[in-house]
Amino acid sequence: MSLNLPVNEHGVPQYPKGHTGRLLAVLAAIDKLQPATASTVAELTGLSKGNIDTYVAALNAELGTLIVKNGPEYTIESWGDVLKKSGVKKALTVLFNRTTMVST
Repeated sequence: MSLNLPVNEHGVPQYPKGHTGRLLAVLAAIDKLQPATASTVAELTGLSKGNIDTYVAALNAELGTLIVKNGPEYTIESWGDVLKKSGVKKALTVLFNRTTMVST
């Protein structure tokens, strides 16, 4: 399935407001980045730095992840029961033209 979305300079699709792809992009960025802060996640994904906490809260509440914030850094404690890291990686690999944001 091709959505033909514009991508930013990092190759990350720029999903429309309200699209679940924004949540998955944030999750993948937190998984990939060291350190994963609101600034680094926003830079990679092209999303607003001010909305990163909101996306993390939605991931935790709606998709069952456990992402904690210690100081400025986010850490994925659990992917939960709804999402599987391998499934997210597969979906994002296809969307990102055979590249992936999710670390192995």
